[in-house]
Amino acid sequence: MFPQPPPPITLATPLSLRTSFRFPVQHAQARQEVLLGAALLLVFPLGWLLNMGHRIVLVHRMHCGQPAWPAWPAWGRQGWDWVGWRALLRHGGLTFLGMVQYHTPAVALEVLAWHLHSPALHAVAALLWVLATAAVPGYMTHYCRTLDPREIFDPWRALRRVQEGGRAYWHAWGIALCALACSFLGLLAGGVGFLVSSVWFWQVAGFSFATVFTQRFELGPGAGATVAPAPPT
Repeated sequence: MFPQPPPPITLATPLSLRTSFRFPVQHAQARQEVLLGAALLLVFPLGWLLNMGHRIVLVHRMHCGQPAWPAWPAWGRQGWDWVGWRALLRHGGLTFLGMVQYHTPAVALEVLAWHLHSPALHAVAALLWVLATAAVPGYMTHYCRTLDPREIFDPWRALRRVQEGGRAYWHAWGIALCALACSFLGLLAGGVGFLVSSVWFWQVAGFSFATVFTQRFELGPGAGATVAPAPPT
């Protein structure tokens, strides 16, 4: 008797360090997509934005009841799905603009703090930066669900969702920080190893937060997401 393969890890799987760490590498196709993402990071910043879009599509496909993979559009000998690549770039660009919007007040106040030599303003700028970083996951999962840019550019709504995420949200942060620490082990394999471990880390973090918000706000299949066309295989 051959051993049964483990069940697939999805957004309905209880969140744990083990499931989050395994999610991006749970089968051969997932591992291949991590490697492709690592190769694309060599084309910075375009590759970074494409990887961001790839994470959006991964979660969106699971929200729609589809397998998470394949999430990269067709490429190479299969031909090039330019519509799919442009969609990834758009998703990555929009979510990055959201990050810029959320962090701009902290950056502006930090510049003012340096100009005025004010320790108090440095402290406030640091607090604003932490709040902005904490708020970003508050829009990511809902944008994955609807692909509506209006989900991104509302920091107050994002912060409210973070608050409603409760302890599970901070559990996801703990997993993300552990994955971040582990990703530096990729440096032992040189620059290429760190590219791979970086993509793995971002997918672990994205999956962890997406699991929390999907379960908290019942964003799974059947909740009315618009299904994106599956990339050609």
